[in-house]
Amino acid sequence: MPFHDLPVTAGWRHVDAREGFESVFFRRLGSGHLIDGHTAAVEEGEVWTVRYSIELDERWFTRSARVWGRSATGEHERFLDADGAGGWTVDGRPAPELDGCLDVDLESSACTNLMPVRRLRLAVGASAQAPAAYVRALDLAVDRLEQDYTRVDDDGPHQRYDYRSPAFAFECRLVYDESGLVLDYPGIAVRAH
Repeated sequence: MPFHDLPVTAGWRHVDAREGFESVFFRRLGSGHLIDGHTAAVEEGEVWTVRYSIELDERWFTRSARVWGRSATGEHERFLDADGAGGWTVDGRPAPELDGCLDVDLESSACTNLMPVRRLRLAVGASAQAPAAYVRALDLAVDRLEQDYTRVDDDGPHQRYDYRSPAFAFECRLVYDESGLVLDYPGIAVRAH
């Protein structure tokens, strides 16, 4: 089942792991997409805000991500640039630890689980690894995050994936809408708009 076009806006209420809200705006950028978003949250007693702008090419590969954050640790900014073939720079410096990553995944965002699902287009029963350049919420530190997606049977018009992140010993079932935006991210966020 192919995905529909992205909406103009989307929003998520962050729950359980943190309390907060994420607002996202989508637009076409040439043959790709531009995603602009903001999240404000409280997590384990820490207040933080993250603003981001992510450029994707026509294959749904991340080409750049500019991320701004503020927390009790101060104000931070990161610029990630990707060559579309798995090579990255962070703030203009080569980041070989990210080699092979095709996506950016923001700890602050439920939206960034969109990219691997749209890019991979897995058939029911198929699995894929999708390592990502992972940007932390509090200080915008960047690490490699290993992730696995397995598509399971759809629930009506909604695609479902079993998601696994070994570094966090985290597994859950993600439910997506017809445009590839996550509706339910157990323990993290639920779609509000």
